[in-house]
Amino acid sequence: MKKNIFYDSVPFCDKKTAVAMGIFDGVHLGHRSVIKEAVSFKEKDFMAVAFTFKNETVFKKGEKIKGILSDDIKAERLIRLGCDMVVSPDFCEFKEYSCEDFAREILIKRLNAGVVVCGEDFRFGKNASGDYETLKKLGESLGFEVRVVKAYEVDGEVLSSTMVRSLINNGEISKANSLLCENYQLELEVVHGVQLARTWNFPTINQVFPKNLEKVKFGVYCSRVLIDGVWYKGVTNVGVKPTVKNKGEVLCETFIMDYDGDLYGRTLRLELCEFIRAEKKFESLDELKEEIARNKKFAEKYFFAIDN
Repeated sequence: MKKNIFYDSVPFCDKKTAVAMGIFDGVHLGHRSVIKEAVSFKEKDFMAVAFTFKNETVFKKGEKIKGILSDDIKAERLIRLGCDMVVSPDFCEFKEYSCEDFAREILIKRLNAGVVVCGEDFRFGKNASGDYETLKKLGESLGFEVRVVKAYEVDGEVLSSTMVRSLINNGEISKANSLLCENYQLELEVVHGVQLARTWNFPTINQVFPKNLEKVKFGVYCSRVLIDGVWYKGVTNVGVKPTVKNKGEVLCETFIMDYDGDLYGRTLRLELCEFIRAEKKFESLDELKEEIARNKKFAEKYFFAIDN
């Protein structure tokens, strides 16, 4: 477990805390406004805590919700925004708690909350029976303040994780990145592929896309890969590689510019910056080879424009 990130338990806090409540699955602009409010109480000597849940344990209306970011990347971003602690246990351990039991046992007894911050759409307690008004009443009786942050709007529409998911599904990754405030990222192990591109002087790395995360649109992206503290520019194909036989897995296959080395077995951070084109099947491997060269040129122009 990383320092100050709790996945398997809710710690007992001696110091008074300002607790930001939410799923925070994308850590988008709306989530950040809730986090910012909680972090502001550090000036009053409170400890800022983000209380959320593990992605794969969260259900909404009986359906499992796929995360936008992995639990680790989500927690990392919350810490970077100023949270002193991230508490992200299994949702199933708390779904039977009544609103009062959750407030008394978790917020007061364990987290020692002096302030609780949430958004206008916040729900908690068994069967999501409580809202921020419920939380305010409990705060009055149990001794914590409640701050409710207004919904964040984009072009007159309330920003939600559903909006971000839709953008990712449709390949509008650059717009999604603007709402996330950071590029969409994955952290995955490098696995062996068919090594076909290596014979064309386009050596690539392969990473299996996680089944528990929201899928991005299959296609080709301008991307970057973090290797030993250095970000390298690249071109990534996300999909099932229809021109070349594979196991049917969703793969992120990345050609890394200006890098040559053995990366098999390493876990690397990959970020998607700009959508180039949808995935498609080519009639021949020669056509595929030519397309890879075109994608590389597109990415070079994209990064040149960004850098200059």
